Amino acid sequence: MAKRKRLTPPRPDFFSASYSEDATIPSVQNAPGRVPIAQVAGDAALTAAFEKVQEELQAAQREGRMILSLPLDAIQENHLIRDRLVCAEEEMAGLKESLRSRGQQTPIEVMDLGRDKYGLISGWRRLNALKELLKETGETERFGTVQALLRVPQDRSAAYVAMVEENEVRADLSFYERARIVVQAVGSGVFDTEKLALQRLFASASFSRRSKIKSFIPLVERLDGVLRYPSQIPERLGLALSKAIAEDQIFFRDIYHGLSRKAYISAEDERAFLEEMLAKQIRVKDAKLKPKVSKPKDRDDIEPVRFMMTSPVEIAQDIQLTVGQGQAVLSGPGVTPELLQDLTDWIKTRT
Repeated sequence: MAKRKRLTPPRPDFFSASYSEDATIPSVQNAPGRVPIAQVAGDAALTAAFEKVQEELQAAQREGRMILSLPLDAIQENHLIRDRLVCAEEEMAGLKESLRSRGQQTPIEVMDLGRDKYGLISGWRRLNALKELLKETGETERFGTVQALLRVPQDRSAAYVAMVEENEVRADLSFYERARIVVQAVGSGVFDTEKLALQRLFASASFSRRSKIKSFIPLVERLDGVLRYPSQIPERLGLALSKAIAEDQIFFRDIYHGLSRKAYISAEDERAFLEEMLAKQIRVKDAKLKPKVSKPKDRDDIEPVRFMMTSPVEIAQDIQLTVGQGQAVLSGPGVTPELLQDLTDWIKTRT
């Protein structure tokens, strides 16, 4: 059997130029740091945990579970065609006072457009109130950003549905504004037909409400851009105007030119003009439907009515009677003045 050769451990400073006999050998237990394999395993676990947290944060953003703080100028408020046309001054003043005293309590909703830009889905009033406050105060720290939830709509139609649903709950939109978003959504290719747009955008509305929105569509299609205060047109007036415009092209032309020629300075003046034009159109329509009544002629102009007479019948000796419609004629030698007097007296007693 071959004899085994006994090996001795190498000197720890074998590769060191500063070798000396008195050098001490450090123990593994006292060596600084961790064993390399443990170091690698720890780093891998830390990286995995960081990536997990990052994934959770990204998922929370995508699903709208995380409120983001975004600069006001990063929000494109006209990314979608807005359904709300105006905001009442008193309403905006109240919202600004609430933001000034309590801060933003409800986040807006946005969609990521890339390159640090976001399209506004809902929250138009809150966004504009913050912009006005920033302009008035210059306090960038308080009013220079907006709290927002990130949404990822399946398509553009879903984004419009989200906008309308939020405003249906929070804001009292006019029927004109509701009809306008239907017209605009179809015109921009979001929906193929008005019927589909009505069903999708106002799915939670009653049939009666959708019917009224549909009835306002002719008014929007023909006078949008000419009316200065369309959102303040009352329901009954708007329905009547829309029907009249759709049925009478002359009426539409007159009202269009009337609005174009004069810029009404108040909603009340514009409404008065619309009511006056509608009343005039109703009078003209009634006059056309009313049957004509001939003016009665003077008595001298009335021609006697001629009737077919019966053949003379002898009712007494030498007296004959001829009867027609509305008259009776006595004739013959027996018709004497005395007989006519007696007949006249008898008729008087009957009347």
